[in-house]
Amino acid sequence: MRDRKTDYGTVILHWLFVAALGVAFVTGLRIATEAPGRQWLNAFDAILPRANVWVPHMQAALVLVALAFTYAIYLVRSGLTARVRLDQIRLRGLLGKGQVRLRSVNTVLTWALFADIAALLASGGLLYFGLFAGHDMAMLHWYATWALPALVTLHVLSHARLGGLAQLLRIIRPSRLAPPPPPLDAGELLAMLAEQSARLEPEAARNEMHAPEARLQPEHPVEQAPLDRSPAQQSWPTHPLRRPPRRATLQANPLVVAVAVALTGVSLIVASDRFAVDRLQVHRIASADAPLLDGDTSDRIWRNIRPFSLVTHHGDNFDGKGEARIEIRAVHDGTWAYFLFSWDDPTRSLKHLPLIKEADGWHMLHNGLENGDEREFNEDKFSVLFTRADVTIAGDRTFHASPQPLADKPATMTGRGLHYAAEGVGAVDVWLWKATSGGPAGWIDDGHFGPPLPPTPQQQSHLAPYKGGYTPDPGNSNYSDNFVAGAAADATIVPRRLPRDPKAMKEAMGEIHLDPDHSESTGSRWYMSEVESLPYSAEQDARMPVGTVIPGVIMAGEFAGDRADIRCAARWASGRWSLEVARRLDTGSANDVAIESGVFMRVAAFDHSQIRHTRHVRPIRLEVE
Repeated sequence: MRDRKTDYGTVILHWLFVAALGVAFVTGLRIATEAPGRQWLNAFDAILPRANVWVPHMQAALVLVALAFTYAIYLVRSGLTARVRLDQIRLRGLLGKGQVRLRSVNTVLTWALFADIAALLASGGLLYFGLFAGHDMAMLHWYATWALPALVTLHVLSHARLGGLAQLLRIIRPSRLAPPPPPLDAGELLAMLAEQSARLEPEAARNEMHAPEARLQPEHPVEQAPLDRSPAQQSWPTHPLRRPPRRATLQANPLVVAVAVALTGVSLIVASDRFAVDRLQVHRIASADAPLLDGDTSDRIWRNIRPFSLVTHHGDNFDGKGEARIEIRAVHDGTWAYFLFSWDDPTRSLKHLPLIKEADGWHMLHNGLENGDEREFNEDKFSVLFTRADVTIAGDRTFHASPQPLADKPATMTGRGLHYAAEGVGAVDVWLWKATSGGPAGWIDDGHFGPPLPPTPQQQSHLAPYKGGYTPDPGNSNYSDNFVAGAAADATIVPRRLPRDPKAMKEAMGEIHLDPDHSESTGSRWYMSEVESLPYSAEQDARMPVGTVIPGVIMAGEFAGDRADIRCAARWASGRWSLEVARRLDTGSANDVAIESGVFMRVAAFDHSQIRHTRHVRPIRLEVE
């Protein structure tokens, strides 16, 4: 029996699909390890890629779009649509037996695979472009990802049932594509029918049609060729019902045509993405019109600006959906830039690792702090990132997935990745607002992502989380934890400071609920100042009854140095935070990125979570007037 073969176009496109889907699948799983509840994916750490996985994931998606266009065009141009035609005959074949049923099942599986790839590309595209992005779209992408290996397995098994090993090996045995039959010509059809009728006509009837004298003449006399016919044309037969054969037409290679059209289409997509990048207009205003930093969004300057809006996703909390819609407005007066960030957050979360007194001593309220992944007793936060690196299409080049992205650095305690600036990325400026630590005093912590830092002894011993390349800018902050850094989270601890007046402190914290999803009352705060607290002493501790709750944050001193470049004010009302921010357009610091046209920005929201923030794939480009 001869070896079964498949046309070379199908073989080439098939294996390109396999390669692109493989890259997209493994990089997608690595990215998914960052989502809440999916740490179990780290069991595949040995086979999943490390470091910057966003770049190959986005590139694989583009290749898949090109291949989808190419395959569709190739099927039509090569006349192979019958392979995948899902018509009534195929559907009825599902109720048949033997090979008929197997071929029908294989066709249905093929279309299911097409639909799954389409769902992956569509949901991924919508997440990238921020259209209908959010929890539901992310879940569609997740389920479509896992449907892929299941459908591929069934597809292979169905071919094995159809023809065994010989059928499977067809995909590695290419052959030439048979040219499609020429389109049916009505004139030629009539001529063929006339010739067939003449051959079947009874001999007697033909004899009666010819006079005896006519039989002495040739049956088909040669006609005189017209003088205007070429020698080649004069050689054609001149049967009354025959037409000269049509001239041969040039048939373009179907695969070449399909590839050319698909590459053109994908090039247009890439070009459109670059020209239609999300832009934030930073409007020019007079210095006298600068907004007052009070967290009030009713300033006239903000009312007259249409906000840039986007949905961020893949975070934690936020009523279980892990998504938040963020609106951004921006202006500048030539010296200072002003931003207004507003985002949905169902709760005003201020409790940052509070301390509670129990019978055996003081304990820290937490859930996940021992791994550097506190998910309940943490303050709300908001982060802004600026970079000069062109991150269009490439994704986030500062994030590197895997429990240990750097072989010579400690593994992460969380099982998640690290932020650091790879070579060639340049400065990456990071602002981090905190609802309790520093924020109430009007400061945003100014930091940056740089190259991976050497680990500290505590980080090397896994007593503190290794932070990759993130570090605060040089200078001082005005907040600190109310316990010794590195203290065991589940052991009794000794607070650094105790309230001078426990009753007054309790009133300042408002109505105390230890449910992390309970919103703090208006006007409440969960920090102690240096003035209203005392260094820990056994005598002061003895005055406090069991069940007393005190803040986990101490506010003392002032922000200073490069770390003190950004001022702010924030308010929460009706399930929404509003944060006003001011910073000089150019601070002159090597750790900061000047606010100018061409700079890219990303934003992220935290809902009482230490590290599980929301994110968006497509960057925002600043356009400064």
